[in-house]
Amino acid sequence: MGNADTKLHFRKAVVQLTTKTQPIDASDDSFWEQFWGEHITTVQDVFALIPAAEIRSLREEAPSNLATLCYKAVEKLVRAADTGCSTHQEQQIVLNCMRILMRVIPYIFEDADWRGFFWSSLPAGGEDEGTGESIPLANSLIHALCDLLFCPDFTVTTNKKSGPDKHEDLQSIDSCEFIWEAGVGFAHSPPHVPTHDINRTEILKLILTCFSQSIYQPSSDSSDAPNRWISVFTSADNRHALPLFTSLLNVVCGYNPVGFGVPYNHLLFSDSREPLVEVALQILITTLDHDITAALSEMEESAVPDNLFINYLSRIHREEDFSFVLRGFTRLLNNPLQQTYLPHSTKKVNFHQELMVFFWKFCDYNKKFLFYVLKSSDVLDILVPILYHLNDARADQSRVGLMHIGVFILLLLSGERNFGVRLNKPYTASVPMDIPVFTGTHADLMIIVFHKIITTGHQRLQPLFDCLLTILVNVSPYIKTMSMVAANKLLHLLEAFSTPWFLFSAPHHHHLVFFLLETFNNIIQYQFDGNSNLVYTIIRKRQVFHSLANLPTDYGTINKSLSRRGKRGLLRQPSTESTRGQRSMEGALPAQPAQPGTKTATLAAMPILETMTEKESAHPTTQQLNELTTAATANGDLVGPVSPTSLVPPRGVGEDDPLATGNVAAPLPQGTGIQPPTENHTLPTIQDLKISDKPSCPESPTLSLRSAQSDSSGPSTLSMTRSESTASTLGVASQQWVPNSAWVLSWKTKLPLQTIMRLLQVLVPQVEKICIDKGLTDESEILRFLQHGTLVGLLPVPHPILIRKYQANAGTATWFRTYMWGIIYLRNVDPPIWYDTDVKLFEIQRV
Repeated sequence: MGNADTKLHFRKAVVQLTTKTQPIDASDDSFWEQFWGEHITTVQDVFALIPAAEIRSLREEAPSNLATLCYKAVEKLVRAADTGCSTHQEQQIVLNCMRILMRVIPYIFEDADWRGFFWSSLPAGGEDEGTGESIPLANSLIHALCDLLFCPDFTVTTNKKSGPDKHEDLQSIDSCEFIWEAGVGFAHSPPHVPTHDINRTEILKLILTCFSQSIYQPSSDSSDAPNRWISVFTSADNRHALPLFTSLLNVVCGYNPVGFGVPYNHLLFSDSREPLVEVALQILITTLDHDITAALSEMEESAVPDNLFINYLSRIHREEDFSFVLRGFTRLLNNPLQQTYLPHSTKKVNFHQELMVFFWKFCDYNKKFLFYVLKSSDVLDILVPILYHLNDARADQSRVGLMHIGVFILLLLSGERNFGVRLNKPYTASVPMDIPVFTGTHADLMIIVFHKIITTGHQRLQPLFDCLLTILVNVSPYIKTMSMVAANKLLHLLEAFSTPWFLFSAPHHHHLVFFLLETFNNIIQYQFDGNSNLVYTIIRKRQVFHSLANLPTDYGTINKSLSRRGKRGLLRQPSTESTRGQRSMEGALPAQPAQPGTKTATLAAMPILETMTEKESAHPTTQQLNELTTAATANGDLVGPVSPTSLVPPRGVGEDDPLATGNVAAPLPQGTGIQPPTENHTLPTIQDLKISDKPSCPESPTLSLRSAQSDSSGPSTLSMTRSESTASTLGVASQQWVPNSAWVLSWKTKLPLQTIMRLLQVLVPQVEKICIDKGLTDESEILRFLQHGTLVGLLPVPHPILIRKYQANAGTATWFRTYMWGIIYLRNVDPPIWYDTDVKLFEIQRV
């Protein structure tokens, strides 16, 4: 009954406030106290009892009363931060003030005329004692909230024993002694008090609400001017910046949802830590997204304070700290994938999207951490959950953002040699995925999942095809062995992408063929031994390569190919050969489309690959090799690729025999047909990604060094304008665009087929001969023959390896900001902080 009276009392106060058009005196304490008095409300009550329409009406009809409400609430919080809030009554007033501000602030941001409101000063004329300048209301609010996050008995456990002096002065407290959790830079693990977690969560949600001004501006505006709220929070003016950053990081990375592993414990006891971890993650990714270096060219450096959160993150360097952080990432990313005998017996967390954004930011700002991740097989504990989510979300249009972030992370990792090396570790199926059963390595798993995405994902994933194949090209020089299942999948992709109707239907489709051919060439040239499954599959599917070499270029055939194109594309109908008789892993469920009515946030346009990546040759220059001899010796070699000079001469090579299937290029004399180094045809343009050129042999430990020589052929040799690329990357081939003979010839002549054609020319007659001589019908005998074969001296000179490394750019920064705030908007449903407000950064759509 008392609770109902409290709500009625609060509702009456709201009605009084929203119906009065005359200004209410700020000194009328009896009126204003009704909003945050001792009565107990929950944040849900505040949202229910202050409807959106009444806040908008107050903003339009009685703006001075809305301003006074905010001023008075901030004033209460500032006073609590000055004096501490040790009693239950004081704490309740603080919580009520925060809940009202959380409810009202989005409607202030919604109106452009009100956005400057919090940057005016308190009416009482609060001044900075040092300078005499008035302090903006926003600064007062953020600093008060940060003080309250280290308030003894409210958000932290006091270190002092109870005595006559009672509580320490909040202004003199050293918050570094009150970091919330052990981990980076803090060894002491404080006692866990659930009410402290709940209070911290409410304060952080209000801070996140303050940061959300970004979502009420279009992406073009938000990239120009820094978010001033985040600037205040992450600047040196916030004396708690370091302990706050450390507390947020340690709370996230130290969280173990399973606890002691008691089955169903999450159903018996409420977990106060999970909501805190979730909002801490959201605060971290929003602050780390706020990189003001891009804006410095527009503004004076002195006007923009350093973002201390980015600074602290980039300076973490101790191995034990990296180990703690990486364990946190792998524990939380793998948590939803865990299998137990008892159904639903372990707690599953759902913030994997925020975790993936945080992992991305961590690797982007701290390269030492990225190299630490790649130093051991722990990187595979990041890879497997990403592949799981990519496979699971491929049919769900509401999760297209998750698909992008997963692919971006893999693109970032694939730019480093160690990632390709680590993929050779055998994969033991521990996670039920809707993929064919196979025996092989993590590289096989990645190829099979990528094939599944391309062939059975929804149409909105087409812009990602370039990225998926770029990842395969980057790791291909290091794949020591490939399973038959994965080899078949790769050949099926080439078969699909090289059909004439697909190649001629859009100006960028031929890029996909170039990527796949480059993948095959890398494996044949650098990892021939151990890849007999792939070589056998290439021989079996040799007609695909012959058809490519003889692709028609006359106008009539081009038109005929396009008119023949049926409604069903090969990509959506995987060949029966690749799917026949395959069973999925035990316990796997097929990927499901989104439930009707699922809400999703729109995303910014994805940049083209050329903007997102830069080409780097994996081969160092002679000068770099000389300088790095010592380092290479010290570091040791992590991979032993096949060196063409170390292969044994072949047995009975019938060099002059024509290939059994006609239509082949003229035979090449032994040792000729050298492939030009780094021809540009192997570098398809993709519009919003950036690539870096870096030559080095796969056995060289210096892959990540940038070559001093630039690629002379450059991306410009591709006959494709930027506007064509833009239109096609978004999967909308221009209606006016018509393929012609000159266009087909411009790229057909650059198809890197020499290596594969030479392989076929040498091996096909041998394979046919042993089949006839021995009457073989069993492919295992042929595979055994190929395992012992060699192509030494018969292939073109190995081409330099090109790695396409992710390069930060404005396009992906905008994409990340939109995606990140879209997640935060959709995940905060209790209370629904931004629901039904006029968001400009993205649109909320129903699938």
